[in-house]
Amino acid sequence: QVQLVESGGGLVQPGGSLRLSCAASGSIFSISAMGWYRQAPGKQRDLVATITSGGSRNYADSVKGRFTISRDNAKNTVYLQMNSLKPEDTAVYYCNAKIRGGVATSLRNYWGQGTQVTVSS
Repeated sequence: QVQLVESGGGLVQPGGSLRLSCAASGSIFSISAMGWYRQAPGKQRDLVATITSGGSRNYADSVKGRFTISRDNAKNTVYLQMNSLKPEDTAVYYCNAKIRGGVATSLRNYWGQGTQVTVSS
């Protein structure tokens, strides 16, 4: 089985920074895209940023210039550096990864359990 374990959430003041981490473990042959999504209370889950295995990045317009996604392929880990945080960034942040468990298996979509980020003074 595959698990995604997130860490790094918390409470931060507006203008502050946080760094989220998400490590994939278990039966992993290869990982394709990895990414971060967020869900605020009463709203749908939205894309924040994604990164391919080759390092191509995609960001939501609302976080461009403030957030940076990166990954360490050797550690099966994806990071989200969040700077200049705003109250509207408050949400549960979920890690996502598309993982192949074996050479002949198809890609499957996995989610982490979520980590709370609260931006408030």
